[in-house]
Amino acid sequence: MFDKKTYQQRRNKLYKQVKSGLLLFLSNSESPMNYPANTYHYRQDSTFLYFFGLNFPGLAAIIDIDENRQTVFGNDLDMEDIIWMGPQPTLKSRCLKIGITDSQPLAHLSETLLKAVRQGRKIHFLPPYRSENSLWLERLLGIRAESAKNYASAEFVKAVIAQRSLKNQEEIKEIEAALAVSAAMYRQAMAMARPGVYEREIAGRIEGIALSGGGQLAFPAIVTIHGETLHNHYHGNRLQKGDLLIIDSGCETETGYASDITRTLPVGGKFDSRQKGVYETVLNMQLSAIAMIRPGVSYRSVHLKACEILVERLKQMNLMKGSARDAVAAGAHALFFPHGLGHMMGLDVHDMEDLGETYVGYDETTKRSQQFGLAYLRLAKKLEPGHVLTVEPGIYFIPALIDQWRAEKKSAAFINYAEVDKYRKFGGIRIEDNVLVTSKGHLVLGPPIPKETEAVEKAVGGR
Repeated sequence: MFDKKTYQQRRNKLYKQVKSGLLLFLSNSESPMNYPANTYHYRQDSTFLYFFGLNFPGLAAIIDIDENRQTVFGNDLDMEDIIWMGPQPTLKSRCLKIGITDSQPLAHLSETLLKAVRQGRKIHFLPPYRSENSLWLERLLGIRAESAKNYASAEFVKAVIAQRSLKNQEEIKEIEAALAVSAAMYRQAMAMARPGVYEREIAGRIEGIALSGGGQLAFPAIVTIHGETLHNHYHGNRLQKGDLLIIDSGCETETGYASDITRTLPVGGKFDSRQKGVYETVLNMQLSAIAMIRPGVSYRSVHLKACEILVERLKQMNLMKGSARDAVAAGAHALFFPHGLGHMMGLDVHDMEDLGETYVGYDETTKRSQQFGLAYLRLAKKLEPGHVLTVEPGIYFIPALIDQWRAEKKSAAFINYAEVDKYRKFGGIRIEDNVLVTSKGHLVLGPPIPKETEAVEKAVGGR
């Protein structure tokens, strides 16, 4: 938890960003794994955490813009709770630590909102992403749960995104702490990437490092020799010499801030010639993209430049042909690179994605493309100092996609399908780092994690 002044300053900014009404914040509740008393590890709603810092369930909060009142609603534990959980601080004492003096029982929330509704006052809330909060809104405001997102306040959403998008030094320090744990996770993973080891052994070890570092995984780790499947969470394969192992994982600190790193490792310690060619293409895409990052540059332009580099390099490998610019304009590169270059990162590993990419990664002047591949770009608008984002290009050989495009003769003017077919069993390669946009350019955050070809080969298996 940060100092109470941090939370006070964050909440006070909302008075300038939202004109009037009540801002309603709902905490996340416990989520049972298989019966009520056996719950998943608790994760607070990130916006609630950002403005109130209270990391436990059963809470709601209201900021009354017109009456300049801030209230947290919740219940203190009863004796049965204390028996199972031990003594806990009172809600009042916890609220004082975040600069709020008005705390009330949760039952008072509905009557407070009902009074505001009767007065014809606007109640702003954010789009719910959990069904229990949709149902809670239905009970509180009479909005059908399945329609709750349609009534979310765009004004409130924009105000939250305007603040959370720009990270201050406290937040950067937390992200750096998460990245320090990630570095330890990858040192261990690289040492284990040997023939005979199972993916699950590495997945288990890196999760243990995240936990021992005082946090947890920021998202379920991707540890797979089948990197052509972008989000492959199966961990049952046994590594063999010559495999490419993609690890895409991150740590989350106690305060909720995340890291998100990807490395691709040659099992056995050496890339073969084809692997090296593709790997160095992805590395060149990433390094060139990072070099472009600075205030005022649109991330879409960075993405498109990385795509042009992909085409030029794959032309040298006889996998593509023709003008790189024309190929990218036609979307031909998306056969190999079907996702976006990166996304915002902070309290969420895909920061604020619950509030909608339309507002987070796009704006009034930057609209989402409908082209396959480019449509998946989560961040396209101009960059500003304080943005933290991922840079994660990749190249993948997806047999089903290759077959579909070849049957349709799609982008045949740019793709040498006969050569591409020789790579059907290649898999995929992705490299990812986390970058801060500074006033003068950019800064790659966290301790260095090997990614240059020789450095990766040396690190894998302790070589």
